[in-house]
Amino acid sequence: MKTKKMTLMEHFAELRRRFLWCLVIFLFAFIFGWYVSPFVQEFLTLPLLKIWDGGLLYNGITDGLMIRLSLAGTVATVICLPVILWHLWAFVAPGLRDKEKNFIWPMLVASPILFVIGASFAFYILFPFVFQFFIELNQSAPVPAVIMPAVRDYLTFAIRLLKVFGIAFQLPIVMIFLNRIGVLPRSRVCAMRRYAIVLVVVAAAVLTPPDVVSQILLALPMWGLFELSILFMHRDD
Repeated sequence: MKTKKMTLMEHFAELRRRFLWCLVIFLFAFIFGWYVSPFVQEFLTLPLLKIWDGGLLYNGITDGLMIRLSLAGTVATVICLPVILWHLWAFVAPGLRDKEKNFIWPMLVASPILFVIGASFAFYILFPFVFQFFIELNQSAPVPAVIMPAVRDYLTFAIRLLKVFGIAFQLPIVMIFLNRIGVLPRSRVCAMRRYAIVLVVVAAAVLTPPDVVSQILLALPMWGLFELSILFMHRDD
C-alpha cells in the first residue's frame, strides 16, 4: 500500500501536532513528578544514608521548593523520553525504506533501555563506593569538621552521575549507527582498540569524581560495551 505524499505545510502541521502532544504529556508528567518528588528524593538519598547516619542541610529558605521543582522536571523528562522517541519515529518512519526502518527502530527501543541500565549501574554499584570515599576523606580532615551535605548539592551531584552513566551506556548505539551508515568500518574499529582503551580511560576520568574506584567502575563497562558493539557491526566487504 502506497503512502500518501504530504506537502511541506502538512509536514509542519503534523510536526506541530506531535510537539503539542509531547508538551501536554510533559505538563501532566510534571504534575505527577511534583507529587512523587518527595519519594524520589528519599530514594536518591538512600545510598548515602545507608553508609552515613548524619543529616542533610537545607541552607536556603527556597531550597525545598527548588528541589521539588527540579525533581518534578527530572521525573517528567524521564517519562516523556520514550514518548518523544515514539513521536519522532512515527514522524520519520513513513519516509524510510523497509531496510532503514528495520535498522533504526531497534535503536530507538534500545536507547532508553541502555540509559536505564547505565543509571541503575551507577545507583546500585557506583554510589556506595563514591559516597564512602568522600565521607572517609572528609572525616580524615586535619581540622575538626562537621559533615552536613547540602541537599541541593547532593541531589545535583547524584543526578549528574546518573545522567553520565546513562549517556555513557549509549556507546553501542552511536558506534552501530555510525557503522551502518558507512562512517565507521568494523575493521577500523578493531584496529583502533588500543587507542579506544586510552579514550575510555580518559573519558571515565573526566566524567566521574576524582577517585580511582568510580573511574574504574565507568571505564570497565564502557570497554565492555565497546567490545559488544563490535559484535553487532557489519563486517567489511
